[in-house]
Parts: sequence; C-alpha cells; structure tokens
Amino acid sequence: MIHGGKGFFIYRERKRRGDVLNIMVLGVGSILMMDEGIGIRAIEELQARYLFPENVELLDGGTSGIELLSYISGKDYLIIIDAIKGGMIPGTVLKVEGADVHAKFRTRISPHQIGISDLLASACLTGELPKQLVLFGIEPKTIQMGIGFSNEVRARFDHLLEVVVGELERLGVMVQPREHNPDAAESIWGRM
Repeated sequence: MIHGGKGFFIYRERKRRGDVLNIMVLGVGSILMMDEGIGIRAIEELQARYLFPENVELLDGGTSGIELLSYISGKDYLIIIDAIKGGMIPGTVLKVEGADVHAKFRTRISPHQIGISDLLASACLTGELPKQLVLFGIEPKTIQMGIGFSNEVRARFDHLLEVVVGELERLGVMVQPREHNPDAAESIWGRM
C-alpha cells in the first residue's frame, strides 16, 4: 500500500507492462456514513482476498474528487465502486456503464459525489478520461453517521466483490485468491 496523499491510498502490486489494458478499480465514499462507505470497504476486501496482476491498480479514493485526476489519467478502463441510489431494494447490486456513469454522479446522495462528478468532467475536458467507465455499487439503506453497514448491504457485500472480480475476469485479468491466513489480525472494524 502506498499513501497517495490527500487522504486516499493506492494499492499497487506491480506496474503496467506491454499492451495489456491498464485498469484502475476506484473505491469512493465515506466510512463514517454507514452504507456510503461501500466503495472503500470493497477496495480493502479486494486487496485482502485477491492478488491482482501488474496492470490492475486498486485505489481508495475516500471522499476525494478532482485530486484523483492524475491517478485515472492514462487508464484504459476505470471501475468505480460506490453506493448507488437507484430506487431499488436496499442491498441490490447495480452496474452502470459509459455515459450513464456521469449522469449517476450528477444525482448526488453525498457530498463526495460532487467531487467525482467534477473529476469525470475535468478528465473529459483534458482528454484524460479512461476509454471505458463502469460503476458498480449497492443500493444503500442507511446513509447517516455511523460505522458499518446496514444488514441489507452487509448481506450483499460479498456478491458485489464477486461482480467486480467477474468484470475483471471478463476483461482477461487473472485474479488469484490469496491464501487464507487464520492467524492474520482482524481489523478493528471486524469482518465486513
């Protein structure tokens, strides 16, 4: 893990090589707002559960916005993970693609989404927008001050991770599970 400055972290196992897709998986949100922290917790769990090849970077973007421009610049494929309000049953895993990603961030459920909307707009203007955009998320139930997920979101969290890994595998990425270490220290937040 490398501290990316400005309150976000980048998890980079290796750098890009050759003509392979350069992919970033960006988790955004606030872990202090219950279900709103889904993107951050997803990045943490993906990093803990899997090994990714050198062309895939995982980034905890926190509540940052335009500061992330240099991190997404030069990427071929950007996968964003966030809470998505879509009028569905809480816990529903959603996928949004292409231009619809921009539109989804204009429908804000939290202040950080203003920053992501600005990030995508700036990347468009400067020609730094990745060629492909996909947004994965879960319909939140509870977005209020607090730590942890609602029961509905917690119950679907593993499915969200499977969907993201499935998208990477569809792109030809070899994602390998890490060996389970029962002696590994659990975080102060416990298992999500």
